Amino acid sequence: MGYCPNTPDEIREMLAVIGAGSIEELFAPIPAELRAKSFDLPPGMSEFELMRIMREKAAAGGAEIVPFIGCGIYDHIIPAAVDHLSSRAEFYTAYTPYQPECSQGTLQALFEYQSAICRLTGMEASNASLYDGGTAVAEAALMSLRITERNRVILDASVNPLHREIVTGYLHGLSAEAVEVAPDGCSSDLKSLIDSIDEETAAVIVQNPNFFGSVQDFSELASKAHEKGALLIVSSYPIALGLVASPGETGADIAVGDGQSLGNALSFGGPYFGFIATRKRFIRNLPGRIVGETIDNQGRRGYVLTLQAREQHIKRHKATSNICSNQSLCALRGLIFCASLGRKGFEELAVLNYDKAQYAKSCLTSLKGVTLMNTGTTFNEFTLSLPMDAAPVVEKLLASGVAAGVPLGQYYPGLDEALVVTVTEKRSRAEIDRLAALLEEALCS
Repeated sequence: MGYCPNTPDEIREMLAVIGAGSIEELFAPIPAELRAKSFDLPPGMSEFELMRIMREKAAAGGAEIVPFIGCGIYDHIIPAAVDHLSSRAEFYTAYTPYQPECSQGTLQALFEYQSAICRLTGMEASNASLYDGGTAVAEAALMSLRITERNRVILDASVNPLHREIVTGYLHGLSAEAVEVAPDGCSSDLKSLIDSIDEETAAVIVQNPNFFGSVQDFSELASKAHEKGALLIVSSYPIALGLVASPGETGADIAVGDGQSLGNALSFGGPYFGFIATRKRFIRNLPGRIVGETIDNQGRRGYVLTLQAREQHIKRHKATSNICSNQSLCALRGLIFCASLGRKGFEELAVLNYDKAQYAKSCLTSLKGVTLMNTGTTFNEFTLSLPMDAAPVVEKLLASGVAAGVPLGQYYPGLDEALVVTVTEKRSRAEIDRLAALLEEALCS
C-alpha cells in the first residue's frame, strides 16, 4: 500500500468519472456485514506507526514475536523508498549485473554504494560488496596475509563467534594460523592483544561494538600493530557508526561488516551483503569488483568496472580471491537506505537506538538478581547476568511472544547465565516495559 492518500478533490473527481455519488454508493454492492466499519486510525501518524497498527490488526490476537535479538542481525525500520526503488525492473531483473557490459545505471549505483561505504567507515576505497559480514571478515584476513606476506592472524574472541569460525575455515589448508585472544569480561583485552603481536602477525581482528555490545577505542592497538608491521582489521555494525568513531578514525587498515541493517529485511537469515573498505594503498588487494568513475573520449562522465582481480579476468595465481560475485541488489538497498536518511538522519537513527537501549538497560537491571556485565560504553546492545540459566528463560518468554535476546552459553562455555539484549529504534517503550515485566515474572516463578 502506497503512503500517498488521495485528497478529497481527487476522490470526488474519481467518483464523478465512474458515476458514483459517494464512497458509500461505490461500495454498495458489497453486503453491509462484510464491509469494514472503521479502521479506527488516529490522525497524523508516521508511515512506520501506521504500518505497525495495520500489522497489529492483521495479526488479530498479537501472535507476532517482538524481537530483542541482535548479535549481528538487526530488526530496523526500512523506509518505503528502499523497497520501491530497488524493485524497479532494471535493477531487480538484471542478469549478471556485475559483468563488464552491464548498464551505466547499475555501475553508477555500485560506485555510489562504494562512496557511501567509504564515508561510513572513514576509508578511501571499497569494493562493490561481499556475500555477508562473516565472509567479509575472512576476506579481510586473507588480504592481510597477502599485503604483509606473513602467516598469523590474531582474533579477538569478542568478535562474532560465527565470523571467527568462517575465518578459521578460510585459513584451513593454508600455511596460516588464527590465534584467539580471550576477552576481559565483556571487553576486548587490549593488553593481551598487543602482547600477542609478533613479527609473523599479519593482522589483529577486532569488532566494535563487540559481540557483548561493548564499545572500545582501538587507536592504541592500531599504533602498536603498525609498529610491528601488522594491520588492524575492524568489523563494525554500520548503524553504530552514526555515533561510534569509524574504523578509519581509529587507525584501522581494513573495515568490514554486515550490511543487513542497511535496508535489508531479516528474511529468516538472508540474503544479506558484506562490506569491505580499506586504505587506497591496499586497493589492489581488495577482493571482488571495484567500480570507478571516468570520462569517455568526448569528455562525458561514465562508470566502469575498474578492478576485477579474480580468475575469470586474470591469471589464477594473481587472483586476490575466489569470490565470484557480489550482492548488487542487497548493496543497492543499502545505498538507498543511506541516501534516504542522509547524514543527519543517520546520526538521529543512531541516537534513537542508543537512547532506547539505555532505557531498556535501566529497566532490566532494576530487576532483582539481574546485573549488567558491560563495564564501559555500549550502543544498542548489552549483556545481562541473570540469576539462572538464560536459555530456558528465553524459551519461556518466547511462548509469550517476546524474543528476549541471545543466551551466550552456546558460544562461550561458562556464560550460561549471560544474555545479550538488543534494542533498535523499532522497539517501543511499551514493548520494553513488557520485556521487563515478563522477565521479572520468569525469574520469580
